[in-house]
Amino acid sequence: MSAFSETLRIQRWDDHRYYHHSRINQSLHFLSAMSFLVAYALLFIDPPAAALVAWLVSMTSRQAGHFFFEPRGYDHVNQATHEHKEEIKVGYNLRRKIVLMAIWAAAPLLLLAEPTLFGLFAPAKGLNDFAHQVGWMWLAVGVGGLVFRVLQLFVLQGLMAGIAWGSKILTDPFHDIKLYHRAPLALLRGELIDPMHARHQD
Repeated sequence: MSAFSETLRIQRWDDHRYYHHSRINQSLHFLSAMSFLVAYALLFIDPPAAALVAWLVSMTSRQAGHFFFEPRGYDHVNQATHEHKEEIKVGYNLRRKIVLMAIWAAAPLLLLAEPTLFGLFAPAKGLNDFAHQVGWMWLAVGVGGLVFRVLQLFVLQGLMAGIAWGSKILTDPFHDIKLYHRAPLALLRGELIDPMHARHQD
């Protein structure tokens, strides 16, 4: 357990210090984390609805922070280039995220082209049915994306790295609330970039 905890701590710290300098990005992660908690609760009531919340609110806000607001120049705090950080990233770097988001966006189009999804669904009778079916597809995309990367890490970095990263992803909403709940206030004060004075490992 000590090795697992240490691996998880390092992954969380590297994720924070390398990829969350922008206060806008941090604020969007806070929004994402709150909505992910709603999605987690919905999983026990209505899994497709949970997937719709997770992808339409949680994931879009989260990834918008990375794609549009996080600086991509030289990271003077960590003395690392953007290219280096992308190369060593444990989880989904921007290139992998583009592939994942493309699969997500293509899912409703596939359902429009093949209304039964090759026999898995009855044809939707209205918008609610269609949204429900898209929710099931997006749930599969989310679970598949998580499992796929965990298995990749098993092969590339070992069992512990994969298990730790999977655990990190599932618990990120709770950890992000702890880390970034003050970000919206800092943003309102006009602070666009976190000065990263606190170099301790959260």
